[in-house]
Amino acid sequence: MTEVIGKRTAIRLLLVLAMLGNRMVLAQAQAPATAADLYEQLRTTGLDAKQIYHIRDADLDVPGLHIALSDGVVVFTPKTFGRVTGAFFLGEGEILVVPSDRAEKESLNLFTGAAVLEERFSSAYLRFNDDTFEKLQPYLRPAEDEPDFAKRWDELAHNLAEGDALRLFAGFSNLLPAREPVTPIANLGGRYLHARLQGNRLGVFDLFFDEASVEPVSVGKMTERDGVNFYDIWLSFVPRAGRDPQNTLAESRSSDPAHISNYRIRADVTPPQSLHVDAVAKLDILASGTRTLMFELSRALKIERIEAGGAKVEFIHNPSLEGTQLARRGNDLVAVVLPNPMEKGQSVEMHFVYGGDVLSEAGSGLLWVGARGTWYPNFGLSNSTFDLQFRYPKEWTLLATGQTAPAEANAAGDADALMQVSRWVSERPIPVAGFNLGKYEKATARSGSVIIESYATTGLERSFPGASVPLAQVPGRGAPSAVVLFPPAVSPARNAQAVADSAAEAITAFSQEFGPFPFRTLAITQMPGQVSQGWPGLVFLSSYVFLTSEERGQLHLDAVTDLMHEQVTAHEVAHQWWGDLLLWRSYRDQWLFEALANYSALMLLEKRDPVAFHAVMERYRDNLLMENGDRVPLGEAGPVTLGMRLSSSRFPEGYLAISYGRGTWMFHMLRNLLRDAAALDKTRTSANKEEPFLRALRKMRDSMEGQVVTTRRMVQFMEEELPPAARFEGKKSLDWFLDGWINGEAVPGLRLKSVRITKKGNAATVAGIVVQKEAPHDLVTSVPLYAIVPGRSPVLIGRVFADGPESAFRLTTPAGTQKIVLDAYDTVLALPR
Repeated sequence: MTEVIGKRTAIRLLLVLAMLGNRMVLAQAQAPATAADLYEQLRTTGLDAKQIYHIRDADLDVPGLHIALSDGVVVFTPKTFGRVTGAFFLGEGEILVVPSDRAEKESLNLFTGAAVLEERFSSAYLRFNDDTFEKLQPYLRPAEDEPDFAKRWDELAHNLAEGDALRLFAGFSNLLPAREPVTPIANLGGRYLHARLQGNRLGVFDLFFDEASVEPVSVGKMTERDGVNFYDIWLSFVPRAGRDPQNTLAESRSSDPAHISNYRIRADVTPPQSLHVDAVAKLDILASGTRTLMFELSRALKIERIEAGGAKVEFIHNPSLEGTQLARRGNDLVAVVLPNPMEKGQSVEMHFVYGGDVLSEAGSGLLWVGARGTWYPNFGLSNSTFDLQFRYPKEWTLLATGQTAPAEANAAGDADALMQVSRWVSERPIPVAGFNLGKYEKATARSGSVIIESYATTGLERSFPGASVPLAQVPGRGAPSAVVLFPPAVSPARNAQAVADSAAEAITAFSQEFGPFPFRTLAITQMPGQVSQGWPGLVFLSSYVFLTSEERGQLHLDAVTDLMHEQVTAHEVAHQWWGDLLLWRSYRDQWLFEALANYSALMLLEKRDPVAFHAVMERYRDNLLMENGDRVPLGEAGPVTLGMRLSSSRFPEGYLAISYGRGTWMFHMLRNLLRDAAALDKTRTSANKEEPFLRALRKMRDSMEGQVVTTRRMVQFMEEELPPAARFEGKKSLDWFLDGWINGEAVPGLRLKSVRITKKGNAATVAGIVVQKEAPHDLVTSVPLYAIVPGRSPVLIGRVFADGPESAFRLTTPAGTQKIVLDAYDTVLALPR
């Protein structure tokens, strides 16, 4: 649940103003001397009563958007370092934004009812770091008739200022006094403009242009639905002028100014709440002029000090703000100001000391480790090596990413009769590091040389199972509707061996298909709650997964939902390849790894129980067709490439249904397209019988190990294995699949009509039409056709590209064919026939 920027921010700012009194006026008139002063000015700035003007026929143009201030009154903020950073406008204005592609146009249409954002507005609050103030000068005239205008709108400006403060701070910090004499760098972190507009039709919404962002243009709005607040992102894109024509959706852009190559972390863990950390990170600078670095670190952890190169540095630990650009990274941020601007190629060692209560006791020897991804300062997903050492009570078992290693010599003295020390060192660079703690019992299994250890407690958490299981956590319907009271005899530890064996089975199968398991060991730890996660060499597995099938039966789940629970272990094991060994670049590509891990698990189910596999796939399709409160199918929330944007006020469950459900169907369609085309290839030799889909995945794993993989790059690996029968218009390209299916949202209706079978000697020919309805006019679908011959299973006779509403075909079919059926084995995502 999020919170609308408003009351809490206003109260906090009013308290600050009351304490500062007249000192704020003095501070705003002077250049800030410290990072804290600078941040305070940007965070609490109001309006300057001496800067009120009438404005007419003014235009603000930045790549991808146009703002017109047609007629009204504008008042500006006081200067910071000689620069005006904001304004409030009241009058008549208009905004124009033309989305970059069809997916963004459809996203915008979903929220606004139009494919182009063209909206008149009556007020605008602006924040910027460029020459906007200077550009508006020709359109300004004194406004002596508005003496109270600034006073009237000053409180609103104060309330809104905090949302942009940290972004502006990151650039303006280059102008702060440096430890060594340097010429201040005028680079303010790339051009930035934020407009909060009061639209005449759409209400209050936000518009951003941020050159430091991977996708500079974005528009969104805070919306409440059923007591929950969502920040709906209407559109987000790279302006055409800044786009690489060989890529889409900013695949080649990166906004990270530095890379952390190594961590050395020493932590004291004191259950049931406390964590105290001493962390050293080695940073390699990637962009010259870097002065401020933004780290993610939980707001629950209080920073004692930060050093760079052995000297204390200033920092701002800022809670994430709902609805801002910064909040979209999902965690709290720490802005660290280096003593001097850095040059590309330099390295700096940073030392963080902090602590706080990020653990909570869930009962039965289970701890909830909060902030699993932000218990140490990081830049998000980026490979680093980790050396982790923990000190904790002896009655607890701690597991972490990496391999166990001897504790440092001086750590032995830290262990006493009540405490113990363990050390974990990564065997290769990994994207994230974490730990889990509990009073566990252990079970062990093996897969070749890989050791699998499963850790579970003898009881369930106090909150288990709760009144219901939300759809957002279980990707299927049929959740329990009543509280279930489990007897004390229910023990996850008794099922720990079965979990370890299941993981070993998955590792054996995946190693054969995708290449060797990336790590020497895998630890699986019980975690309270309903969500599971697969991290490098360490899986956090929900207590639900440690139940036997009989115990899960008490949850009153339907058979298919129970099947989905059974696949969780294999799904998280698959993440060791897809998500831990190979990484995604941005939210646009995250679906790829969730869906591929999911499909990897389902391939095991298909081998074991094809009927159960098809039941799960049907459930995913049905979820996409399920309507929201507005009677719109859930699948129309958008394509898989919208990532977390899919969960919105219109479709709260959109992300899981599409990223997991539709995403899984995307891989199922690709696999069968390539497999069928290979089976139809008469020139195929017996030496090349491996499935082309699996061959493509293996090549992707081998060549991209430790690197980011985009959706486009994954498709290219599939194209390399594309048999002739899978080539639309004879081209060795899957652009039609990328454009229509991955970047689309259609679930078409498919059927045959006008089918005629003509006998011809020992064979026959069949002609007919594939009808494709309830789909975009340019959707291309590869449809397999089968012959029904008495005494035989359906015989694949070819694949037809349905290109538009009707597509004619003519194929050879076996003698004795009595009927032609479309997609006999349900390998195409389509409406039920």
